[in-house]
Amino acid sequence: MNKLRIGVVGVGHIGSNHARLYAEIPSAQFTAVYDVDLARNHTIARKFGATPAKSLDEFISMVDAASVATPTNTHYAVARSLLASGKHVLVEKPITDNTAHAAELAELAARNGLILQVGHIERFNPVLGALEKHLTHPRFIEAHRLSPYPERSTDIGVVLDLMIHDLEVILHFVRSPLWSIDAVGVPVLSRDEDIANARLHFEDGCVANVTSSRISPERVRKIRIFQEDAYLSLDYQSQSGEIYRRFGKQITRDRVEIEHGEPLKLQLTSFIECASTGRQPRVSGSQATAALELAVKITKQIGSSA
Repeated sequence: MNKLRIGVVGVGHIGSNHARLYAEIPSAQFTAVYDVDLARNHTIARKFGATPAKSLDEFISMVDAASVATPTNTHYAVARSLLASGKHVLVEKPITDNTAHAAELAELAARNGLILQVGHIERFNPVLGALEKHLTHPRFIEAHRLSPYPERSTDIGVVLDLMIHDLEVILHFVRSPLWSIDAVGVPVLSRDEDIANARLHFEDGCVANVTSSRISPERVRKIRIFQEDAYLSLDYQSQSGEIYRRFGKQITRDRVEIEHGEPLKLQLTSFIECASTGRQPRVSGSQATAALELAVKITKQIGSSA
């Protein structure tokens, strides 16, 4: 059986990491890259042993599957071209910049029997697998995702840029309809919100408090989950965690056993496997669309109160 031919569209900061890892993963053949910046296109192709395509059409003819790591406002057009040509797609998050386009991509992939995976990378963080082993019925979730100001992704606000990671994870954990949203956000260095907080109330009584900032002096990626029998505290960045349990009138603390790994490499390896076997991805187009819908609602509420 021939190896899957795989490539990357958009080889900026994120896409060049996709290229680096595809070149290392033996289960697929890293074949092509395409970027509108032709100098960068040639540089990344040469560095990782792929062919620089001269156009998107030429790129499509050279691959069976591809990562799309272009600016968010181009995700829909690029992913649609790939899916319409029978190619499996991993598109970086957010899936698109509007829910109608996201739903259309999910439907197109399903209709053509193709894999559409979305790059919600925390779902491949070993921390999350460790957490799920202890998860029963979340009652309160608190997530913090803070970063210094980026030189990229400033075409979207911090909710679509950073918070959406935590929103997708929370929707994965809390299998209950959303009841209400309270959200605030402030633009500081860009035209959209650079710091935001959302408080989500679910019909089963669970409450999630989510804070994201891209104007922080430090980088923080943490989630805490409170449930009736335990309190779990996990750090995505250091891939470490603790679990607190009540025994009588005593509180015990144990470290969570986590087998470390590079989340992006785990994600890309999983995409190759799904594209090769037809197994459904961990974050499908429809799941990513649900996270996008929630992110858009939060963004609209922030905009209406500005």
